[in-house]
Amino acid sequence: MFDIGVGELLVILIVAVVVIGPKDLPLAMRTAGRWIGKMRRMSAHFRSGIDAMVREAELEEMEKKWKAQNEEIMRRSAALTEAEAASAADTPVMTGAPVEPAPAAPAPVEAPVSPPAEPAPKAAGDV
Repeated sequence: MFDIGVGELLVILIVAVVVIGPKDLPLAMRTAGRWIGKMRRMSAHFRSGIDAMVREAELEEMEKKWKAQNEEIMRRSAALTEAEAASAADTPVMTGAPVEPAPAAPAPVEAPVSPPAEPAPKAAGDV
């Protein structure tokens, strides 16, 4: 901020010693240091206030942006839901509990084929 070199500081010190005197110079330096400290604190406070206002403005801008994006997403979601509902209207809607298919009837069991039985021997009195 201030561009004060070594030469300028030396001139200021010599003028201060001549004008104020060596006896009161420490008190004057202490007072000047306090003033400089107060000015630095005030400038830091001012700077932090400006920074806070800038951050708040940025947050408001981001909130507006997020709100716009959220509305766009909600619009797309609603349009997608409507499209799905329209396509679902073409297909039958099943209401109630799902119907389970009836169990298949068991296949008839065929009796095993046995070889033909031999005729019984005829008795003596049978015709």
